[in-house]
Order: sequence, then C-alpha cells, then structure tokens
Amino acid sequence: MCGIVGVISLDHRPLAVRRLKGMVDAIAHRGPDDAGYLVSRLQPQRGLADGFGAAFTDRQFAADHPALPVIDAPAGQQILVREPWNLFLGHRRLSIIDLTAAAHQPMADATQSLWLVYNGEIYNFRELRERLEGLGHVFATRSDTEVVLRAYEEWGIRCVERFNGMFAFALWDNRTGLLHLARDRYGIKPLYYLQREDTFLFASEIKAVLPYLGRPPGVDLLALNEYFSFQNTFSDRTLFEGVRLLPPGYFLTVHLGSGRVSTTRYWDFDFTGDLTLPRADIESQLVDLIRQAATRQTVSDVPVGCYLSGGMDSGTIAAVTAGCLGRIRTFTGGFDLSEAAAHEMSFDERESAERMANAFQSEHYECVLHSGDMEAVMPRLVRHLEDLRVGQCYPNFYIARLASKFVKVVLAGTGGDELFGGYPWRYAAAVGPTHEDYIQRYYQYWKRLVRNRDKPRLFHPDVVARLEQSRDDGAVPFVDHTVSVFKRVFPRDVSAATLGAQVANSLYFECKTFLHGLLLVEDKLSMAHSLETRVPFLDNELVDLACRIPIGLKVAGINQLERMDENLLRKKEEYRTRMHTGKNILRHAMSRILPPDVTGARKQGFSAPDESWFRGRAEEYIRQTLLDPAARLNEYLNPAFVAHTLDEHITGRENRRLLIWSFLSFEQWLQQYQTPAARPAPAAAASSAR
Repeated sequence: MCGIVGVISLDHRPLAVRRLKGMVDAIAHRGPDDAGYLVSRLQPQRGLADGFGAAFTDRQFAADHPALPVIDAPAGQQILVREPWNLFLGHRRLSIIDLTAAAHQPMADATQSLWLVYNGEIYNFRELRERLEGLGHVFATRSDTEVVLRAYEEWGIRCVERFNGMFAFALWDNRTGLLHLARDRYGIKPLYYLQREDTFLFASEIKAVLPYLGRPPGVDLLALNEYFSFQNTFSDRTLFEGVRLLPPGYFLTVHLGSGRVSTTRYWDFDFTGDLTLPRADIESQLVDLIRQAATRQTVSDVPVGCYLSGGMDSGTIAAVTAGCLGRIRTFTGGFDLSEAAAHEMSFDERESAERMANAFQSEHYECVLHSGDMEAVMPRLVRHLEDLRVGQCYPNFYIARLASKFVKVVLAGTGGDELFGGYPWRYAAAVGPTHEDYIQRYYQYWKRLVRNRDKPRLFHPDVVARLEQSRDDGAVPFVDHTVSVFKRVFPRDVSAATLGAQVANSLYFECKTFLHGLLLVEDKLSMAHSLETRVPFLDNELVDLACRIPIGLKVAGINQLERMDENLLRKKEEYRTRMHTGKNILRHAMSRILPPDVTGARKQGFSAPDESWFRGRAEEYIRQTLLDPAARLNEYLNPAFVAHTLDEHITGRENRRLLIWSFLSFEQWLQQYQTPAARPAPAAAASSAR
C-alpha cells in the first residue's frame, strides 16, 4: 500500500522543481517506509524522454553527483535535479510484500523505457508472474509491483483486466509518449487528477497536488450541490474545483504529443442474475469462493488482522481468516450509551463481537467512543478525508488507529451488503409500477440531506446565482442538476419494468455510489494511520458469482417488497421489523461457518448514537462551530437555514444528524483547504430559512 503523485508538462515547459518534494511529503502517512522520485526531460520534437538520469531515493545526496543542484528538503534529505525537467513521478511506500529495497519505486524496466508508480495489492500476482515467466520475462524482485510492470510490457494497458486486487497506478511509456493512469474495478484505491492549462497532475490524495499549485482550487459548486443532496458525490467531481476522481474500472491516457486526455472503461458491474444452478450448489460455491478470497488476501510479509463489528460480514471474514492463519488479532469499536435513546441501544455491538472473538480464539481489542470524541478528532479527520463522502465516519478513524498499533494490514467485510442485497428497505422505497416511477422514487430516497425545493434557502444568494450560471446540463436549473447526475449513474440501456429488474438496478447503483463512497472513506482513514485495509468480498471471482445469483435468492420474498410511508418515524427500523429478507442466500451459506445468532441477526450499521449526542454533550460544540458569525460556511450557506436545522434537531422535531454532520464537515473542510473570502458574507445571507 502506498501513495503516488505526478506532474507532466504537456507543452514541454519546465516544471516548478522546488514544489515537487512537497507533493510527496503531503502523503507521507500513506508510505512511511520509503520514498522515491523520478524527474525527466522530454524532447519537444517527439515528446519522448531525453534520458532518465535522475531517479533517486531520500537517502541520496548531492555528494553523489556534485555537478547537480539540489532541491532543499527537511531533515537533511536532498533531491538531485537537472533542469529543465518536465516529467515527475513520486512515490511513498508502505512495505507489505517484498520488504527489500529491490521493490523500491518508481520502478523501471531494464531499458528504462517504462516507469511505474503503483499503490495497492494484486492478489493473483503469483499466477500472473508464472504466466509471464513462461512468456520469457525475467523478474528481479518478489513484488507485485514488478508483475504490474511486466504485465504492461506483455499486454499493454489492457493488462488491468487480468488483475484481481485493489490498485491505482501511473505508468509512463517512454516509447509512445503516453502516460497511463488506472484504477481497480471497484474503486478501493483512489486516484485524482487535475489539468491546469498545459500541466497535468495526479495523486492518491488531493492534498498532494496542492503544494504544486501554490493556492488551493476554489469550491466546485456543482459538487457542493451534489454533496448536500446525497451526502456523497455521484459524478467524478470533487469539492475542489477542477479536481476529478478517476472512476472505478477506468483507465486514463494522457497523449503527450497532442495534449489529449482520454478515459476508457474496462469493467463494470452486471447484475444479470442468470445463474441456473441449484441453490445448494450456489451456496457451496459461495463458501468456497469466500474462503479462497480471504486466503488470497492474507498474502503479506507483515502482520494481518481483521475488523470484527459483531455482524455477519466482518464475522465471516474473521472466521475464514482465522481458519487460514490460526490465531489472529481482531478489532472492534463500541459506544458509551449512557446518553442514548431507546432505539440507539443496539448500536454498541461489542458483546456480539466478543462472542465471535471467543469462538475464533482471536486476540481481541476494542475501543469505546464517547460524545466528545467527534470534536476532538474533527480537524485531523477532515484533513485526511479531504473528499467529503458518506456518513459519520469518525468512529472508523478511531478503530483504524487502534488496529494500526498492532498490525499493518486489516481485513474488512465491506461489500457484502451491496453485492448480496443487504438493504431491502432501500429497494422497497423505490418500488414502482414503471421504470420512471422507480427512478423518481429511488432518487427521492437518496436525496438524504436537503430537498431540491429547499436549495435556494440552503445556499448563500451569491452561490445560488453562481450555480445558475454554472449548469453543465444545458437549460437544467441547478436545483434539478442532481436529478441528471443521479440518472447518469445507471447504464444507458437500463430498464426497470419488473420488480426483479428494479432491485438489480438498485444493487448496481449502490455499488457505484454508496459502496464507492465507503471505500474512499475507508482508504483515507486507514491510510491516515499507515494501515492497509483489504476487502475480500470484492474479490473478482466472488463478485462475478454474486452478480450472477438471481435477485430472488438474495432478497427473500421479493414479491412482497412494498413501498413504505416516507413520513413514518424511523421507517428503516419499522421495515426491518416487518421484513427481514436481505442477504438471504449469503446467510444460509454462512450458517456453515457462523452461529445462528449471527446469521439470523438483523442488519446493523456501524453508527454512533449521534442523534442523542447532538442533543446532549455535543450540542455546545455544534452551536459554537456552526452558529459563529465568523464561521466559514457562511460564505456558502444561509446562516438562517443552518440555525433552523439545528433547532429542528435539538428540539426533537426532526432527526437531522446527517445534515448537521455534513455542516460540521464542510466547515472544517473550508478551514483546512480554502483561503478565507476577502469580503464578509452579505446581510442577505441571513434571510429567513422558513
């Protein structure tokens, strides 16, 4: 697991070399074990590299090359440079497989025609290596990094179709003048990019491009509109203006000669449900593939542990991993429930996790979170998160910190719900007689934060005016922009005329959006502690089988799905009580591994009792942060709307914890990543929110 950065000058002008080291340093947490750098001069005539004489590590000094100047660096580190350079690749390494210096990056082929910076793990690298050796390739390391490089030599950029794992990489092909970026099928590893005039930048985290830019990009208001609709971003936009996220299952190519940037999708989910095997055979295959996936993902030269929430998905992974490795370390988080409401008393799953840890005989560790823990961690949390996404994720930050004290790799149960139909109340919310009804109802469900009709009152008047001018859908008003974004998630030929097709489309949608958001958050918060998270449910062979399992085997009694009254208080809990149908076939299959009280338990998300905490001890912090006249969010949001939202929640009229969390996150994000506005917010921003 690592972090990668890079810059290429498309017009062959020299790079600002003294800014390059800061880019790599910005993601040192992703790879504290090693750092590597490559700078090169590209020929304007052909767009090819003019010698790669400056690839080096932090341990090399100017004394080795006295004729070369250096970039100043802290702690006695120096980077050798020879100007004018116009290609840069940087790498930070978290050593997991092949801990030797031979696996140092950037990594090149024997002729130095190909240079690779890579983040991730290819779990089938040994099989690919054997095949490549059979084709005549000679390997110098035991690393999966070199397998990626040799695979590209043999098969070109389409080699990504052969990789079973999680990855984001950049590969400079000196023979063709092409820079390739690629991301894994599911989006487990992030990769951002930005083109500023004739300079193309990319990085594992957005913060790594900021030292080169000198000034952070402004706020992308269309992305902000998405975030305050979905508490997520469904397009490839980010809150940083101009910074895009390469979508999962895509590779991107920069054509140096023309400056053209092209993207290509090489894989996508397809929930056809066309498997016709007997149910018992499918269950047997599921068990076999889950065992195979977990075994595959335990490959490591450093200690491996497991998250253990108390639920079926993490329990499955922990059980199988324990069967493979023997005694393992497991980690869980719980909550102080002294201020919790009755419906939040089940949020603490430590008791269930401890029972499973006892059954697996794992070395078990846990932490307990209290109402003040959110306030304590918000600055560091948002600094690492940077790309605001789904849910109140601060508990995940603490549990990742706990795990990082004992292991360098941790396995998680992420993906089981999205692949096997774990959210029947969501599918029920979208049930409709026609495809159009389905889309409309499903959109209404996913508009988690602010309704479209309330957007003019949510945003500052200046922001509303700018949003009206920044439409990317022709004549579509900005309040309807998110409808277009929502629809574009689905394939063009999507159809949802039948109930089964509607649920299949919901699985597709949630894998592309909600799961993707979870994976981004997990990556950022684990890597904040130099911890690698692996997700065995997202093994290629297991995903391929899951997509082919008929929907009726995943959601039992699918024909009984019914749309719920959206005005019901705690409608999700009500639906769970009435219809406990999700992940049916997975539950039956896992009954061979887990006890009945686990496979039969209702779905329980990992969430703190924030509804109560926000009305209790955390209330003062929330008020001081959001109602401060000098709050940065007043530059973008209507203070009266924010105050009205807090009043709704604190008085108990509404549960607005998700929106309040989003306000807090956005305020902290502005403090971390945006230069304060030169002018105060106009008085018009305080107009009534009612």
